[in-house]
Amino acid sequence: MRETCIFCRIVSNEARAAIVYRDEQVTAFRDIHPVAPTHILVVPNRHIESVNALEAEDERLMGHLFIVAGKLAREEGIDRGGYRLIVNTGADGGQTVFHLHVHLIGGQRMMHPMG
Repeated sequence: MRETCIFCRIVSNEARAAIVYRDEQVTAFRDIHPVAPTHILVVPNRHIESVNALEAEDERLMGHLFIVAGKLAREEGIDRGGYRLIVNTGADGGQTVFHLHVHLIGGQRMMHPMG
């Protein structure tokens, strides 16, 4: 799975992406199909299929992932107006790449997801 996972390939520099942040735990890059002026994906560097695959020892990693998302929101200048963080889990939840990731979306007024 890891050899064919596009996000694992981006993390290992085997696939190209517009990377905006990288450290020993997470990598962030611009979505190739943005739905807003700012649309960045933040992924753990280690392959984790989804939220359902998280274990207790991943607590710090997930906290770090959200701290990085907030830092990127500030750097993108969308922190004051607001932004959305989305984690899709499973096919019915809209997950299309089965490597856990957070969508950081902003730069425009977001419609309420429930209508």
